[in-house]
Amino acid sequence: MPYRPRRSYDQFCAAARALDAVGDRWTLLIVRELLLGPRRYTDLHADLPGVSTDVLASRLKDLEQSGLATRRRLPPPAAAYVYELTGRGRELTPVLRALAAWGAPELAERRPTDAVRAHWFALPLLDAVALAQGLVELSLEEGEFHVRTDADGVVSYGDGPAPEPPDARVTLDAGTAVEIGRGVLSVADGVRAGRIAVTGDGPLAKALREG
Repeated sequence: MPYRPRRSYDQFCAAARALDAVGDRWTLLIVRELLLGPRRYTDLHADLPGVSTDVLASRLKDLEQSGLATRRRLPPPAAAYVYELTGRGRELTPVLRALAAWGAPELAERRPTDAVRAHWFALPLLDAVALAQGLVELSLEEGEFHVRTDADGVVSYGDGPAPEPPDARVTLDAGTAVEIGRGVLSVADGVRAGRIAVTGDGPLAKALREG
């Protein structure tokens, strides 16, 4: 399928220009996945259930053309190509966080057709778990993801278990994660109610347990 550049709204408006770049269906969800770090095409396709291969390839090309993502080859022995966000692309992080916060009330009920991945809860949970410098590993039945807050307060996250021993481990279920994301439950209240388990002895684990 030949690549066709996206159409423009042709409006001298900041919002319209932004939507020229990321307003197509699936684009922002691809950005959500790339916020995890470099991803292979097969990983992206697996974590975007419902997207066709043609659409995924086209949207990735659009992101490259817009300077929001790049494609590079990993060194041996991996020798695979990965996609990753540029600095300009990572500037979409607060946009995705705001969008997740706005959409959180829509998660009151899970539909039978809804897919779920553990790391999809990262964006709505960032504020709730990034309470102090350190590394948090979060475990749900659907999988794990981790959140890191550096000394400057910069928050990042990734899929899977923490890459090193975390300062705190948080175990919860998807329903509890949804309530935290919607702002109707805090991690500390979830701990007191026996719905969340937090392990760890440092300041970060204490802050999570006590709020």
